[in-house]
Amino acid sequence: MQIQDDQAQRLSASLEALSERIGRLSIALNIKLDNQQAVQKLMEQPQIPFIEKERRTLPPDAQAGFLSMSGDRRASHLREELRGLLVLRFHLETVILNDNGLKVTQQIIKQAEDHLLHKGFKPGPDGLKLDDFFTAK
Repeated sequence: MQIQDDQAQRLSASLEALSERIGRLSIALNIKLDNQQAVQKLMEQPQIPFIEKERRTLPPDAQAGFLSMSGDRRASHLREELRGLLVLRFHLETVILNDNGLKVTQQIIKQAEDHLLHKGFKPGPDGLKLDDFFTAK
């Protein structure tokens, strides 16, 4: 199904890029976004604390070098990014729905998902199940 409207095409491309990054993060972090309890646990985690002083920099008299981020700290940053992107995608889908109606929104989301499947993503890593998304419970 191809959408003809330029604005709808851009929205679909934006949603696709967002969902692709969400999918990659969920795979890297081994978080199953098609599991509601896993998503709830992710969203309820406390925000990582702000770093007032950058600890990776060296004093001016020290030898040149780079101190890398720990694996746990990096995973925390990736989880924080994933949480933010999930909220952003939900907001984008809400705006698309409010501005364009249900039928166009279904087309936009379906096209974005089809492109992800074409790129090799299996359904589910981005956490969006179209069948559940458009059926009232």
